[in-house]
Amino acid sequence: MNQMPAPDLVTATLTDGVCTLTLGGGKAHPLSSAMIAALHAAITEANETADANVIVIDGPGHIFCAGHDLKEIARHRADPDDGRVYLQQLFDDCAAMMQAVTFSPKPTIAKVDGIATAAGLQLVAACDLAFASHNASFCLPGVNNGGFCTTPAVAVSRAVGRKHLMELLLSGEVKDAAWGLRAGLVNEVTDPSELASRTTAFARTLATRNPGPIAAGKGTTLRHLDIDLPAAYDLATETMIGHFMDPDRIAHEKTSRWNE
Repeated sequence: MNQMPAPDLVTATLTDGVCTLTLGGGKAHPLSSAMIAALHAAITEANETADANVIVIDGPGHIFCAGHDLKEIARHRADPDDGRVYLQQLFDDCAAMMQAVTFSPKPTIAKVDGIATAAGLQLVAACDLAFASHNASFCLPGVNNGGFCTTPAVAVSRAVGRKHLMELLLSGEVKDAAWGLRAGLVNEVTDPSELASRTTAFARTLATRNPGPIAAGKGTTLRHLDIDLPAAYDLATETMIGHFMDPDRIAHEKTSRWNE
């Protein structure tokens, strides 16, 4: 897998087990209907590529992702229903794409070197991990435009605490990378010059891990977060036993890098 069919929207590269999906072909691009479809297709292809063990989503430049395409939305206000059918399809497609990121059997990492706003912040939060530079910033600006970032809040609420979530939603303010780190939105903040190397190094390390237990363990973790404690332990124990019975683990237990 070297390049997706729509390189102006999403470019995919695969190196050392890491599939990097670059948004907008290296230029800022909103989450238009076409972009959502292209990113969903790219994630699906990466999930189905055996040699891709980790997925990195990269929004290069001063804008990681600016959210939905407001010009596209405005054009559909001329529809007979004021754009309701279009909006239903847009948000359904976006929700499906975001869930594909979260439920990917492979670790997903957001690499953020600019602003992630509205659905762009939703995309960061949908990933398992996020590495940011000091240039990164985060915003849920719906209240500034007479609305509310309700759907982005679904992913963001699962990445930060309730007080931090409501601060984003109710203030509409832009928060810097240091705030994102304190809130638990990102895992690490680096100098812009070090972001690419740091993210790549971490992703390549993850790519050397046994993918079977990671896929099973990640899925179980996401499920047990939403059930009661005894049931969570039952679910986790069943999956944990599966890890130890994994044929690759048994075959390599004494010599494999996974046991170091």
